[in-house]
Amino acid sequence: MKIINISTKGNTDIVDITYEIFQLVNREEFQNGLVHLFVKGSTAAITTMENDPNLFEDFKAALEKFAPYNFNYKHHQTWGDNNGAAHIRASLVGMSIVIPVLNGNLMLGAYQRLVLIDFDTRPRNREVVINFIKTRG
Repeated sequence: MKIINISTKGNTDIVDITYEIFQLVNREEFQNGLVHLFVKGSTAAITTMENDPNLFEDFKAALEKFAPYNFNYKHHQTWGDNNGAAHIRASLVGMSIVIPVLNGNLMLGAYQRLVLIDFDTRPRNREVVINFIKTRG
């Protein structure tokens, strides 16, 4: 198990972490199996996307329709931190992902990138936990 730290800007900041994960796979000499990524915290998520700034803007606009930041969520009454949208967005996208590895290569599509998305309303330092699950053959 490994942990990497990623600094974010918050407010649906999308950070490409593909290279960091690729480096870990190589450093660990991990050849075949699964890499499991999990972001700690309830206001961030991990998924795959094409690394396209226009797609990032489209993604943010779509989420703004589902869970707008400027809404009076009941969660705001709990802690007074006004990040109800961040919690809902993170739950919709998900906090973990599993990527197959074959012959030391992440089995991602040509344009598919691993991204950490921080939905919180302020900059954060996020911890991503990485597990290597070896398989036979």
